[in-house]
Amino acid sequence: MSERALEVVEFLLTAHLYTDDRTLDENDLPPRYRRVFWADAGDDDDDDSSAAGIERPLVVTDSIARKATGVEHPWDAISDLMFTQREDFSGRLSLTQPEMALEWFVNRADYDRLVTNPTIAKAVEGRDDVDVTHEAAREQTRPIHADRVWIDSLLDEYFDDEDDAEMLDLVQVRAPEEIEMTLDDLVLTTDQEGEIHKLMKAIEHREYLAQIGLREIGKILFVGPPGTGKTTVSRALAHELGLPFVEVKLSMITSQYLGETAKNVEKTFEVAKRLSPCILFIDEFDSVAKTRRSDEHAALKRAVNTLLKSIDDISLIRDEVILIGATNHPDQLDSAAWRRFDEIVNFPKPDYGMRADILRVITNRMDIDEFDPEGIADVTEGLTGSDLRLVLREAVLEALTEERMELTQDDLLEAVADFEERDNLKNLDMMSDSSELVAGSDDGHDHSHDHADEHEGETQKDAGAAK
Repeated sequence: MSERALEVVEFLLTAHLYTDDRTLDENDLPPRYRRVFWADAGDDDDDDSSAAGIERPLVVTDSIARKATGVEHPWDAISDLMFTQREDFSGRLSLTQPEMALEWFVNRADYDRLVTNPTIAKAVEGRDDVDVTHEAAREQTRPIHADRVWIDSLLDEYFDDEDDAEMLDLVQVRAPEEIEMTLDDLVLTTDQEGEIHKLMKAIEHREYLAQIGLREIGKILFVGPPGTGKTTVSRALAHELGLPFVEVKLSMITSQYLGETAKNVEKTFEVAKRLSPCILFIDEFDSVAKTRRSDEHAALKRAVNTLLKSIDDISLIRDEVILIGATNHPDQLDSAAWRRFDEIVNFPKPDYGMRADILRVITNRMDIDEFDPEGIADVTEGLTGSDLRLVLREAVLEALTEERMELTQDDLLEAVADFEERDNLKNLDMMSDSSELVAGSDDGHDHSHDHADEHEGETQKDAGAAK
């Protein structure tokens, strides 16, 4: 029997079992099935007050089966099976003999298929011929709060007026399924690894922490130069924990109308609480929580106070929100801001060994003749992980101009030299009449390219975020 038939029968079985067993919930459906049923839930219901979700019975049609399984013609794949049927008028697919269908499926499905479908795992748990449990399958299945469809429906439900819709334009929410990097992909310092391990333990044992009165936990400040991996590590942590990632740059929510800033700060924290459990990542933390001066604008003072109060009021133990702040300018934070965080994690520029490891990761899918990462690490002191990625990008593009897809060590060394030359432009006095600014002087190269945005580099696997 074809793989297509197995896909469609699994989907029909899941729909049938989920409909009949009311003890099952949305976390018992594989994410690919939740998506199609959630999208169709309430489509024919004119009552806007009905909550979004997955409603029973789960009805399977040709089109729904096609979306869920990727099989172009679902009925053709199963039409010769004696336990299936199709209603010509509605296109509905169903099982005439569910028990026979279950036996047929179990005899053909491997362990990986069974252990990622909690609905079917529960139906076969305890059988001698099946080594899978419902609990194990639930652990292997992404929870509902990590699904994009759940995130979008929740945001639409709670933030549906015009003002709130504008607020969501300032806040970027990623589902963990949309984050590609994992903690295993990262090159971390010993201190970074230790803090992440402690945080994961705090999440695992948060009920115990609440019992002993340790509620002020799970608020972390990442400190370090641009490009050292603060954003990347935060996203990877969201992927690892299976949590939505709520990202905001404080400079974005500092409205041109200064009086709106405090309100925007409050709404940012409200978004996180609605999506909990989640990670709230506040980048450019220093843009509002800067050292307060006597001549500071009153509206900005209100915004700072609102930010500090919002941090006080949010809790991993109570709200299931992990708060991570990030700053490139710790000197601009006052003592009141520092006190809000129970952990401070340093993100320094990578040392020699880290640079070599980062280079190995960046190049793991590249063809490089006689590649010596230590040799490149030796001549890139002071470069961040994002800088190293830019170096490799330059080397690849230069090789492509020569119709080559294989790089050499010399290509990388030349790219390092070119990067340093372009980087030096940042230090030139652009009002000077120096001959260095004249096109064609010295080597005749056009050095008009600006150094890439360092903040953008933090979205890559960079120092502290590449292994």
